[in-house]
Amino acid sequence: MACETQLLEKEFGRLTSPEYKYKQKVQPSEKIRHVEEEEPAYYMLLLTYLGYLIMIVCGHVQDYYAKVFHPETVADFMAKDGYAPLFSDFESFYIRRLQKRLRDCFGRVVTGVPGRYITVLDRVSNDYNTTYKYLGTSTDCLNLSSYNYLGFAQSSGQCTDAAEVSINTEGISSFGTRAVCGTLDAHVKTEKRVAEFLGKEDALVYSMGYGTNASVFSSLVDKHCLVLSDALNHGSIRYGARLSGAVIKIFKHNDTKDLERVLREQISQGQPKTHRPWKKILVAVEGLYSMEGTMTDLPTMCDLRDKYKFYLFVDEAHSIGALGPRGRGICDYLAVDPARVDILMGTFTKSFGATGGYIASSHELINHLRVNNMGNVYAESVSPPVLAQITAALQTIDGEIRPGEGEERLERIAFNSRYLRLALKRLGFIVYGIDDSPIIPVLLYVPAKMPEMGRILLKMGIAVVVVGYPATDIASSRARFCMSAALTKEDLDRIIKVMWQLGNILSFKYGKGMPDANGKVRHWELSEVLASGVEDCKKDW
Repeated sequence: MACETQLLEKEFGRLTSPEYKYKQKVQPSEKIRHVEEEEPAYYMLLLTYLGYLIMIVCGHVQDYYAKVFHPETVADFMAKDGYAPLFSDFESFYIRRLQKRLRDCFGRVVTGVPGRYITVLDRVSNDYNTTYKYLGTSTDCLNLSSYNYLGFAQSSGQCTDAAEVSINTEGISSFGTRAVCGTLDAHVKTEKRVAEFLGKEDALVYSMGYGTNASVFSSLVDKHCLVLSDALNHGSIRYGARLSGAVIKIFKHNDTKDLERVLREQISQGQPKTHRPWKKILVAVEGLYSMEGTMTDLPTMCDLRDKYKFYLFVDEAHSIGALGPRGRGICDYLAVDPARVDILMGTFTKSFGATGGYIASSHELINHLRVNNMGNVYAESVSPPVLAQITAALQTIDGEIRPGEGEERLERIAFNSRYLRLALKRLGFIVYGIDDSPIIPVLLYVPAKMPEMGRILLKMGIAVVVVGYPATDIASSRARFCMSAALTKEDLDRIIKVMWQLGNILSFKYGKGMPDANGKVRHWELSEVLASGVEDCKKDW
């Protein structure tokens, strides 16, 4: 029994006080529209570019030396026996000479359930991150790296029980595609449940979140159509839009004025060469941006939709379940009628502890996708236990299973997100995103600090994702904290203390801090942050 309790605590921490909860409020669009992002001093940007310049120069010197004295080490990108190289030295330069230096911070092998704690297998490299040797040991780390917003990544509980029952009654696979023999009654029930949860007429579930975006655009637009995409949209949206053959134009991140400018320009110009009117215009945005923690100004987007008659596509991969008083995502958070959004897309990996994605829209569009979307017609359908996990998670959020637990999960992630974000900003770190975002990016800038932070945190038993180019702008390397309802307030205090130490060691407290009781903007002391955080994080700041 003690071991079972310890396992449960490792996956989902116990709430130690009702004070450590917060119910999200519906927010006005003005608060989303005017999120200020603090910039570092110019000398820090110069140091960042200088760091990359040094690595690039050293990398080219190494390449030249290898080609002259050790050609066998560069044989993969040199012509040999009449065969062209699979990739050139230029194409692989970033991976070989820059990314390799910090490769040990990526792709770490884990085992077990990625809940409150995550178990990382220990490894070393004796050839500068070319290969790794596993030591046969592991490290339990506080988990701020996984997408587990509502803490449904558990090996026991109502969701796991539902998945187990599904395996015993329906097996682990549907053994076919949705268009042939792979549609189970569980698919129909889950899709109905998802549509009701989102306030849409119908929904279609997919076996892969990335594949949802990668395939759906080809069923919505063609070469006579225009896709307007936010500059920081996820790669799956970009890839899917390119596959469709539509003309793609980019507008500045979260800038509705720039979107309107591009709209007016493209509507007046029409299609390339012929200048005929566009057959269709589709605007694609994200509810919550995974690297920034920022949110799209949905009310203004909907107003522009009504004015210019385009179709609005919102990717809610990171906002569904994690935002809104009822966990319904960006529409719930900003009090927008879901009917004003033509297409809602999302995934089940972030908030529901499952896999796959969905499209929610009108009956007509969903029926069209069932026949014309290759991600539905040819791809393997979602497996029964995954459908059971999704349904049980939705029922928990709605209070149908274990009444009160779903509400507690929503209130815990809301508190945790605000508490850690406020603490980091007060300590002097530059933190991006809105106050309620479960994604908390801390800017590092200098490339050398990114891997060093990841390595130190791992040694201290904290798992955090460090991110750099090309996932972000070259001058904005960062550490990304992914918040979870599974974490306790005591866990967050531990993280805050470690970050305070690390900020002093690596010198990346680039921010101005926050105003104190006297209105003076400064870096707060650690004791001040911990003493006032619980009460202050529930206020508007």
